[in-house]
Amino acid sequence: MTSSTPAQPADALRGLLDKQEIHELLVRYMRGIDRGDLDLIAGCYLPGATEDHGGLFVGPAADYLASIGANLTHPRALTSHLTTNILIDLDGDSARAESYILAFARVRRPDGVVADTLTCARIVDELARVEDRWGIKHRVLRWDWNHDMDKSETWAFGLIAGPDSPLRRSEKYPHDVLYADSLAPTGDEA
Repeated sequence: MTSSTPAQPADALRGLLDKQEIHELLVRYMRGIDRGDLDLIAGCYLPGATEDHGGLFVGPAADYLASIGANLTHPRALTSHLTTNILIDLDGDSARAESYILAFARVRRPDGVVADTLTCARIVDELARVEDRWGIKHRVLRWDWNHDMDKSETWAFGLIAGPDSPLRRSEKYPHDVLYADSLAPTGDEA
């Protein structure tokens, strides 16, 4: 047995922990996008990070976030970003991650009509561990496909909820249930 054998399980465990931390970082970023939590998003980037948003923006990540902040925090902004197929390649304190993003958004078309759009893109991130935390150094987004459609919200054709729906909707930061001090019922829910 060589002296490096006992270190291998520890190295493998460190790699798994790093990948889990990066995975949570990437998902937390999209949580921030959907909840309009600008501080949460900003905390996912490292100082000096860059953003290449597929032809819409190339430059400092802080400038990108400033350019979209008002849209993200608007109380009627409705988006859901799903992060899938996350592959992470580690190299010490550096990593590269590829993620597929499926994004739903309710938008106002140029003619003023509210409609829905479904978009798939890929994000490739260069990440680094700085002061014992992982963060995004450089992010590149590339568009894959898009499908636009008329607004239709019938909640499974009325099977989940009808026109006088009691459904409670997600909200923006800081009003969403995610930010509540407790998830215990208050009696106001009935």
